[in-house]
Amino acid sequence: MQYDALKTFITLVEVNNFTKASEILHISQPSVSLHIKNLEQEFQTTLFIRSPKSVQITPTGEILYKRAKQMMAIAEAAREDILTYHHEIQGTLVIGASFTIGEYILPPIIAKLQQQFPQLELQVIIGNTKEIIQYTKLLQVDIGLIEGQAHDNELIIKPFMQDELFIVSASNHPLAKNPTITVENLQQQNWVAREEGSGTRYYLDHLFRANGLQVRSLLTISSNQGVKESVIQGLGLSLLSASVIEREIKNGDIKILPLEEQHFIRTFSYLYSPTMKNKRNVDILIEALINYASA
Repeated sequence: MQYDALKTFITLVEVNNFTKASEILHISQPSVSLHIKNLEQEFQTTLFIRSPKSVQITPTGEILYKRAKQMMAIAEAAREDILTYHHEIQGTLVIGASFTIGEYILPPIIAKLQQQFPQLELQVIIGNTKEIIQYTKLLQVDIGLIEGQAHDNELIIKPFMQDELFIVSASNHPLAKNPTITVENLQQQNWVAREEGSGTRYYLDHLFRANGLQVRSLLTISSNQGVKESVIQGLGLSLLSASVIEREIKNGDIKILPLEEQHFIRTFSYLYSPTMKNKRNVDILIEALINYASA
């Protein structure tokens, strides 16, 4: 099986167009067609259903796509292992990170890695926890960093640090005057929340369920910054990571509302496919995460 044919096949699946695939790969369209034909002959199956206006992958094409991604990842890992043998850390490391980690934890880690390994190209894809798990399974990222719960037999998942969440309000909210608050104080309040699939939203939903809280209104925003700005504007309470609100607390824009006898601790974890195990660039990031957490 040829490396170029697999690379062409993967590209065609992802762009779903022969012309676009040829442009991305800098080869002719007949060459794209020839690569696909050779793969179909080798596997004795039809990989695509073609029509003048569309290209549709077949069920056997889906099977090959998943395996082809794994094979390409293994080939890339082998290439980087050989570079490591020659005392070079280079190539590309694609990191998937949930919003809190990607926006507030990862930047200083990346800055240090770039200083240590200037030839290493770093790419970061940010999404919610559910999305990052899926990107990691599909090998769209080399390693994922998530907040909240994750259980998946197809992935290796390990914790690297703990994070504390706090109930917060605008500094002029009536509850902000109280040194502590009770569950009763939280009944029939307006709330601002992250979207479904977010690790932070998971913990907020747990807060509601565990304490039997009745919500007056719930505003959903798919970014930490949007949630913070909404809280500052007095649109409701929220549950946010300490790392997310650090600057706003110092500036007096947001107030922490300590809830009597309750603390909200969660774990940040890294996860990767077994095909990425012992990949040098992935190991470097894991080492950096552990060092950051222990600092």
